[in-house]
Amino acid sequence: MAELDIIFSGGRVVDGTGSPPFRADLGIAEGRIREIGDLGGVPARRRTDIRGLLLSPGFVDMHSHSDLQLLAFPGAEPKVMQGVTTEVIGQDGLSFAPADARTMAAVRERTVAWNGEHAGITWDWSSVAEYLSQFDGRTSLNVAYLIPHGTVRILAMGDEDRAPMPGELAEMREQVRQGMAEGAVGLSTGLSYPPAMFADSEELVALCEEVAAYGGFFAPHHRSYGKGALDSYAEMIEVARRAGVAVHFTHCVMNFPGNEGRARELVAMIEALGPAEVEVTADAYPYLAGSTSLVSLLPPWTSVGGAQATLAALADPVQAARIRREMEEEGTHGYHFLPIAWGTVAISAVETEANQRWVGKRVTEIAAAQGVESFEAARRLLVEERLNVNIILHVGHEENVRTVIQQPWLMAGSDGIMTGTKPHPRAWGTFPRFLGHCAREEGLFRVEEIVRRMTSLPQRRLGQWDRGIVRPGFWADLVVFDPAAVRDTATYEDPKRFPEGIPYVMVNGTLVKDEGAHTGATAGRALRLGARS
Repeated sequence: MAELDIIFSGGRVVDGTGSPPFRADLGIAEGRIREIGDLGGVPARRRTDIRGLLLSPGFVDMHSHSDLQLLAFPGAEPKVMQGVTTEVIGQDGLSFAPADARTMAAVRERTVAWNGEHAGITWDWSSVAEYLSQFDGRTSLNVAYLIPHGTVRILAMGDEDRAPMPGELAEMREQVRQGMAEGAVGLSTGLSYPPAMFADSEELVALCEEVAAYGGFFAPHHRSYGKGALDSYAEMIEVARRAGVAVHFTHCVMNFPGNEGRARELVAMIEALGPAEVEVTADAYPYLAGSTSLVSLLPPWTSVGGAQATLAALADPVQAARIRREMEEEGTHGYHFLPIAWGTVAISAVETEANQRWVGKRVTEIAAAQGVESFEAARRLLVEERLNVNIILHVGHEENVRTVIQQPWLMAGSDGIMTGTKPHPRAWGTFPRFLGHCAREEGLFRVEEIVRRMTSLPQRRLGQWDRGIVRPGFWADLVVFDPAAVRDTATYEDPKRFPEGIPYVMVNGTLVKDEGAHTGATAGRALRLGARS
């Protein structure tokens, strides 16, 4: 037998299929799993004893905002240290391909709170193919890409609040078609963010038809997770049914007042679908709070014309009074059609040093300290920070979260935003929290079941048929963890803390985490739909 690169010996394997753990050694060579069994006499360049530990396929983050973070910080430490070996970017309808110069500038301006600004990024791409090439061999984990609907809409018709003209829709369809041909795995949208929020169901059906032709999936951030949430889920199911495409509900939650306990209704809606109607999957994170940008809570009309128009509206007393009335009395898209409760909004990131003192504080606390109303405190922050303010929204319900994350079609998605001094801890803790808190401590599911839903299930959704299972011939994206000790340590007060109990992570047969430390290896690649591995 030829010498192997590395053998993990003495551990138990959780193979990603949902089957119980079994005792086996594992041998890896040339990036792939080569041997499983008793490999005591097999030669290898390295043999690592993992007695008492579990070995599983690498975890897949189905909802990531690492679109620029991976280019600026290719080590991807927040995710690698959790055992994540694949991230899905291009989320919520806004990312960086396909794009011309005008579109790129608009998206950069609109997403700076999510992505930050980073020196050294070349910005020398425009197509999906060119963007995906930025990740091959340059990052520590694998990347899959969703074509962002909002970006495609800006490319074809700018920020207009209207239905597309026939020629504009044809251009959008062509951009989606080309992006899918170049390796994207599906289409995302963000229907509470401009400009995607201006689209109707007919536009979405047309674009999803192009996705369906390539076997991709539709990943909507739908119109509301608060008031009318079930209607919003139903709209996306109908879009998928009409287009003949699979739908994947991103950050699948039922939040905000009025939805307490209603996750059971969502589950019933999904389970009532016949197997030939619509294929439904979803992802979620095991936390109650959400996170977004403060500017996203403003009424949609403030975004038409870009950041300068938004700032002008905030600075004008008449328009500011209108904004306040719509936010506090009527409810906007960003707060999911409910009057805003400022006490649920905590600041997680600002850019200026002067406002760092407000990070971690609720808007109501900032207002009290300044002696002003809550809206005025929020308005000042937005103006002073040129709109670049991130927030954490404390609007979740424990029963709803527990109900959703126990479903067999539910995967893991961190929705992690990593900018600022106190971002949401989900970017550092989602996966060990599923394994430690949810599985071991709360007993919400068996470890082999949550491993299946963090490995093989998402890889099948991504169309990657030789990843996500511990099987000879499959790519060696692997995680070794201690089932008795794995846990998240990131908190809302101290979010940038790495987990415990995960000593080894391997991507494409290369160790990127070895004995608890990041190796610096950049063995990741773009996972293209339909490409031969």
